Amino acid sequence: METNWNESQPIYRQLRDRVVAMILEGVLSDGDPLPSVRNVAAEYRLNPLTVLKGYQQLVDEQLVEKKRGRGMFVSDGARRALMKGERQRFMEDEWPRIAATIQRLGLSVDDLLEEARNAPAAEPTTLAPMRAEDTDQEAQGE
Repeated sequence: METNWNESQPIYRQLRDRVVAMILEGVLSDGDPLPSVRNVAAEYRLNPLTVLKGYQQLVDEQLVEKKRGRGMFVSDGARRALMKGERQRFMEDEWPRIAATIQRLGLSVDDLLEEARNAPAAEPTTLAPMRAEDTDQEAQGE
């Protein structure tokens, strides 16, 4: 994860969005532990309360569950729920703008498919390197 934070959005929200991206991309699967609050805070020089606030949003959205003494884990069905919501949001919010741009530029379906085939693979979204001992130690404080 790059350490450049967007000034137009709170860091805890950006952190939440990065975890969501990791779930959507399959980097984190159902039942996987999230990197510890302490580890993420130390790695990116953030206040641990900022990291915790981002994680708490995920708990509030039922995408992540707290397991007392063990840490935070991706909830069962989180990716499926996110996919449904993200697809709907994309089609309603982003697609009309994209479709209008495609029309303005006179791009054909063949042009778009060719570009898609030649596009470099996206790098997966990540958080701080996760080590089991960090998750175990962090769980003691939650």
